[in-house]
Amino acid sequence: MNILNKVRDHREEEQRLKWEGTFAEYLEIVKEKPEVAQTAHSRVYNMIKNSGLTERNGHKMYNFFGEEIFGLEDAIEKLVEEYFHPAAKRLDVRKRILLLMGPVSGGKSTIVTMLKRGLEQYSRTDEGAVYAIKGCPMHEDPLHLIPPHLRDDFYDEYGIRIEGSLSPLNAMRLEKEYDGRIEDVMVERIFLSEDKRTGIGTFSPSDPKSQDIADLTGSIDFSTIARYGSESDPRAYRFDGELNKANRGMMEFQEMLKCDEKFLWHLLSLTQEGNFKAGRFALISADELIVAHTNEAEYRSFIANQKNEALQSRIIVMPIPYNLKVTEEERIYQKMINESDMAHVHIAPHALRVAAIFSILTRLEESKKQSVDIVKKMRLYDGDSVEGYNQVDVDELRKEYPDEGMRGIDPRYVINRISSTIIRKEVSSINALDVLRSLKDGLEQHPSISEEDKERYLNYIAVARREYDEIAKKEVQKAFVYSYEESAKTLMDNYLDNVEAYCNQTKLRDPLTGEEMNPDEKLMRSIEEQIGISENAKKAFREEILIRISAYARKGKRFDYNSHERLREAIQKKLFADLKDVVKITTTSQTPDESQLKKINEVIARLIDEYGYNSVSANELLRYVGSLLNR
Repeated sequence: MNILNKVRDHREEEQRLKWEGTFAEYLEIVKEKPEVAQTAHSRVYNMIKNSGLTERNGHKMYNFFGEEIFGLEDAIEKLVEEYFHPAAKRLDVRKRILLLMGPVSGGKSTIVTMLKRGLEQYSRTDEGAVYAIKGCPMHEDPLHLIPPHLRDDFYDEYGIRIEGSLSPLNAMRLEKEYDGRIEDVMVERIFLSEDKRTGIGTFSPSDPKSQDIADLTGSIDFSTIARYGSESDPRAYRFDGELNKANRGMMEFQEMLKCDEKFLWHLLSLTQEGNFKAGRFALISADELIVAHTNEAEYRSFIANQKNEALQSRIIVMPIPYNLKVTEEERIYQKMINESDMAHVHIAPHALRVAAIFSILTRLEESKKQSVDIVKKMRLYDGDSVEGYNQVDVDELRKEYPDEGMRGIDPRYVINRISSTIIRKEVSSINALDVLRSLKDGLEQHPSISEEDKERYLNYIAVARREYDEIAKKEVQKAFVYSYEESAKTLMDNYLDNVEAYCNQTKLRDPLTGEEMNPDEKLMRSIEEQIGISENAKKAFREEILIRISAYARKGKRFDYNSHERLREAIQKKLFADLKDVVKITTTSQTPDESQLKKINEVIARLIDEYGYNSVSANELLRYVGSLLNR
């Protein structure tokens, strides 16, 4: 019954939002809320802007796209700031077709779908309300009723520019139904809807021999000719083409560059002048955002054809590359899995990450800087801290290849291989090795991958495997170390005592004998070397630790095991190095003794409770790490 209550609430909300009144009453709304008279481009921009944004490293991240589009912040920022924003200000870019160009499964269609769904929701808000002449099949802007000679006066009074002419149908209705009294023309609030073909249209090319231009511009209703006596009577015309129905909102032109030329020529006038030709009428005004999408190969073919020059000049191309961040790629896979029937399957931690590592490596270009290999570049792009590099270096790497991300493995391929893994394994759990194995097998069957690329991709699978080996060892290391938590704390306290004595140039006192001792350099170095602290850098690192302890003390806080991330990592690695033999014996023993079995069960319980494994994947991880340690 809960869902039925929600349906009822939605129906009541629809009724509450409805409005109709005379044009005179509509002008009162315009005076109070001028935003109801905004253009289609302005409506799209304000919809995106009103969802909020955050700034990170000098880049704007728009919340409107945040839950669906991952890792394309730069492309989205460029799209909003270089197209939607100036178009909303009535600058010349609004007279251009927006063409999203990028590789398959890169997010182009998702962006367009989000804009359409967003407009549907936005038109139901006060800020995004849309009003139209009642009964108009094109839901025409009521302000078109203002005669051209009075529009300057209207601008002086309301501060709103009016563009476009009254359509032939509404011009006739004004005379026949309202005796020319524009103040009496009925106006209603409309809600944009793709399903109801209100303000949102979609055009998809089909067989050029069978597709009619009427699909775009509407057609004559021959059954009414006898009643109205002429094909040029607007009442004898169906204003039901996609360009008609998309008025006041947006139209998606799917695979635009595959269209027959006669369909594209209509876009020339519509984009440049804001009108198009239909039937035996004067030009019909339309206010709509036209967005198309295509892949790079089709676009290159299109611009190579000189006959397309006129249309090329009316297109703004926005590249939509693949995501180049491992963490964001992981989110893409998780989203696709959640939307499928695979959501019940247990996917072990890091299984999606290794798939993401492989995918990102296939999309990256080798840096021209010898000091930056492709794995280091991948980590820098993902926001990882790499010693000796900062954000400036990342920006310089991005500038090396402006079209980076336009090639490589697409997310759908990875999801297809994960699906294949689940079906083949016939269990409710898959791990990173299962995924890598399936990705490798899939390359043999992929028809569009060249032998050269295949060899390169196989190498990237090996790189992803090595990355996983380190992740797996670290995962087990942490699980074992936490079982020795007291040992970790004791070791850290011992290290800190020695660091304090070293920095203050004092001696330590043996707690048993009371004898004075020099700081234990061997102990300190054995810990620091675990995280790559060099002999020359040890003094600075120790002083940094001491400063951090002092800062905590001033704030009345206690410096503990989790207070310094790099120190914690060093302690864990040191303990794990000392425990490595224990781990090897415990994980590889065919017949573990009682104490080993207890330790295994503790580690498995921790992997399940705190790291997201289930019993199957936790046992698989332990066996795999045991085999790694025995190599």
